[in-house]
Amino acid sequence: MMQRRAFLKSSILLAAPTLSIPALAKTAQAAPGERTLRLYNTHTGESVRTVFWAEGQFIPDGLKDLNKVLRDHRNNKVAEMDPQLLLLLDEVNGKLGNNNKELHIISGYRSPESNAKLHANSNGVAKHSMHMDGKAIDIRLPGKDLKMVHKAAMSLKGGGVGYYPDSQFVHMDTGRVRYW
Repeated sequence: MMQRRAFLKSSILLAAPTLSIPALAKTAQAAPGERTLRLYNTHTGESVRTVFWAEGQFIPDGLKDLNKVLRDHRNNKVAEMDPQLLLLLDEVNGKLGNNNKELHIISGYRSPESNAKLHANSNGVAKHSMHMDGKAIDIRLPGKDLKMVHKAAMSLKGGGVGYYPDSQFVHMDTGRVRYW
């Protein structure tokens, strides 16, 4: 079990162009019953591929790696993302046949300070956004029509889903089921 657990521990690939450290890449292969996410943060250039759920439970190291990549890029604050949101991302990937491709992350966690600034400059940002609770994410899937991503997310009925074609992303959250 310990060797299996060690194998399941995730790895993170830092690909930020400003870093001079060589990128490290260990890939985790998903076995049946495992859930893997592959994310690319469009603001930091970081990527992660990690097994975050296996053997009937969430993998703490996998969650930690995802939280780091989904942090507020404006001030580097990290928060725990809702594991149910990560499961929804995995399900959207599966619905779209996108299991081995990167999801592009536009926004994951948003600190209260960042949210207040964005809210002051845009009527499209909620005063108490679910991003501040780690329960919302804005994504796009390269090579997939944004309308298809939107429909796949809505079909899950796992929370709120917003469609932003002008900004090229779909918002997903684990709040009440609603669409806009």
